[in-house]
Order: sequence, then C-alpha cells, then structure tokens
Amino acid sequence: MTPAQAAGLPSITGRVSRALLLWAVLWGAALALAVWLAVQHEVDELLDDTLQAAAEEMFVPLLHSGPQALPAAVADKAAADGAVAAAAAAPRQQASGRFVWQWVMHASDGAASARVLRASSAAPTEPLRATATAGFSDVPGWRVYGVPLGPPGQWLYAAQTRVERRETRVEVALAVTLATLPMAALALVWLRARVRHELRPLLALSERLAGHDPLAPGASLGPAQRQELQPVHDAVDTLGQRLARRMAQERAFAAHAAHALRTPLAGIDAQLAVALREAPAELQPRLKRVRAAAGRLQRVVAALLTLFRSGVELQRVRLPLAELLSRMPVEGLTVQVQATHEVRADCDLITAALLNLLDNAVRHGAHHVVVSTPGPNRLRMDDDGPGASAERRQALQHELDRQEPEGSVGLGLVLADLVARAHGGGLRLPDTERGFAVELMLAPA
Repeated sequence: MTPAQAAGLPSITGRVSRALLLWAVLWGAALALAVWLAVQHEVDELLDDTLQAAAEEMFVPLLHSGPQALPAAVADKAAADGAVAAAAAAPRQQASGRFVWQWVMHASDGAASARVLRASSAAPTEPLRATATAGFSDVPGWRVYGVPLGPPGQWLYAAQTRVERRETRVEVALAVTLATLPMAALALVWLRARVRHELRPLLALSERLAGHDPLAPGASLGPAQRQELQPVHDAVDTLGQRLARRMAQERAFAAHAAHALRTPLAGIDAQLAVALREAPAELQPRLKRVRAAAGRLQRVVAALLTLFRSGVELQRVRLPLAELLSRMPVEGLTVQVQATHEVRADCDLITAALLNLLDNAVRHGAHHVVVSTPGPNRLRMDDDGPGASAERRQALQHELDRQEPEGSVGLGLVLADLVARAHGGGLRLPDTERGFAVELMLAPA
C-alpha cells in the first residue's frame, strides 16, 4: 500500500461512518413507521372496545329508565305514536363528551325508517342508523356500535365522531413521538461514538502505513490494535517482504547490466571512431549514422540503469539546469535554457529523462530546443520539429495516464513519465502552436 493510499484510509473510514449513520437513520425511520402503524391499529381497537363497553354499560340503566309503553305489539298505532313522541320530548341526558348515544325505534316491518326515542345531548336529532344494525358500523362522520334492547324494534346506538377518533390518534402519536425522540437522539449519539470507536484502529493503521517503508531492513507493522486487523498487518508485511526481494533482484540485475552493456557499447563507439578516421570518404556518412545510433543506444541504456539503480530514495538537489544541459550535447541540436524558477529533483533521474527527450527531438526532425521552468518544480521542453496533431497528443497522453503505453508511445516519453512519477508528479503534453512540447510536473520535496 502506497502512502497516498494509506492517507486515504481516514476518508474511507469517514465514509463508512456516514454510511452506517445513514443506515441507522433509515432503519430508525422504518421502525418508527412500523410503530406508528401498530399504534394506530391498537388505538382504533382500544376506541372500539371503549365504544362497545360504553354501550353495554348504558344498556341496563336505559332499559329500566326509558319508555316502557312500547310493547311487542301495539294495537293502537295512535297510542304508540303518542308514547314515542312523549319519550322523544323527554329531557336528554348529559353526554360524557367522548361518546353519544341514541335509543332508536325501528319500523317493525324492516323498512328503512326509524325514530329517536331518547338520546344524549350531543347526539344528532336524526337516527344514526335507518335500519337495525348490530355491532360496529360506519356512517358519515361517525363510528357506531348498535345493540338491541328488550322491546322489539328498539335499539341502542353508541357512537363517536371521526374527528374525535382522529384527534385521539394524533395525541397518542405525539405522545409516543415526544417520548421516543430523546431516546432516538441518545441512541444516535451513542451509535456515532461507537462507530468512531470501532473505526479508530483503522485510522491508526492508516497512520502507520503512511510512514511505513516496506523496503527498510526489518520493516514490520507489528501487532495490530484489534485482533480482526492482524491478518491485514500480516498481509502488508508479507507484501513488503516480496517487494523487497523483487527490488533486490532488480538492483542486482541493474548492477550486472551496467558491466555487461556499458563496456561493449563503449568499445563499439571507440571502434567506430577509429573506423571514421580510416574509412574512405564515401563510407564516412554511413559510419556516422551507425555511431549516432550507438550513441542513442548508450543514452537509453544509461537512462534504464539510472531508473533501476541501487539507491531507492530520491536525492533531491537544486538543479543547475544550464550546467546540466551543457554536459549533454546532442549532435545536430542546439539547446537554449530559460531557468526562471527553482527545480529541486534527483539529478541523475532528470538527466536520464532529458537525454531521452533530446534524443526524441532529434529523431523527429527538430533542430532547436528550449528548456524552461514555467513554475517551481516544473520542467518544460519545446522543440521546433513537425510536432503532432491534437488528436495524436490526446492519444499519447491517455496512454501515459493509464500507465499502459503501447507501441505507439516512444521509449523517451515513457522514461520521462517514469521519472516524473518517481518524483510524485507526472508528464503532460501541452498544446503548442509549433513543434512538440513536453512538461514534467514534479511534486515538491
């Protein structure tokens, strides 16, 4: 794991913490909705039970105190009507404020007609039910419970308004909400504190990884703060050991390659120099091209060996750019230096990158190159060659950004990009009106 990735662990743990809290809030909302529905159902059942109990409590007192002059069969309809009218004119009992009741006389033939014999003060003047109905029923604005009285055709109806029932549900819901809100707030605070406590070992691990050098002798993360994280520590230590072995093999290869490649290439260059002095004039142009190609090969090998040299840490110094470029003359190319800002970088790696970029410029037909520093820790090279189209530059930049260059990207650009990335930056191919431009963005030391 790189230091940048390790430094990103706090943001990951923060996102995990926020996700857990969001999940807790959503879960709490779903639970609150379920509780709300359950409370509404229970309140309705409780109100219905109370309504039924009220009707049953009034049954016996009303039966003994109400109009008794209504037998099962009344021969004189006029007398019956008079008794009903007298009962209806009797004073109404005071209501409890919660329920109303009616003593209703239904027609004996089952027709939808009824008369109110007695009722509570808040009850409507019209019968709640036009036809005899036992048990619970709903009429506009009312919830009604009916029970038959002793005399045929006479019914007792206890009722409650829909508005009253809705107000009762709202009051119960508000009471439940006010009782649960403090508990929910305390639970949320506790959950947040618990999540932070559980994620603290991950934050500690990120801090240790940010300063961990797996290539250092005996490097190890040591024991984990939590047993669950010990496999992660072991995996990082194992990965560091494999990386150290791999780097040791590459350094050994670079050391052997330095002896195996530099000496033959130097010998080839020396032999070509002798051949140029002794060869006839008609062969000298061809020998010069061969020697130039051998020189480019020497620079490529030197750059590769520099990238895989034994040292791991960058040796950043203030680059004397003009002096540095004066020591790397390239045949057929004039170099102009415009160093206005300070650049601190590894001199060997920057030298390898500049050598290959200069060689690229020559091979693509450039004759003049300007090396500048447009900003601190930024190196730019502009040449006067034929350049490349905007589409071509975008394609090259895309391949370099993916770090999966194909054959279309030259070795010089790849090496320069590797050097820039070794300094924590990258390589950019900016737009230019003429020629080709390359810019190395180097992170501060």
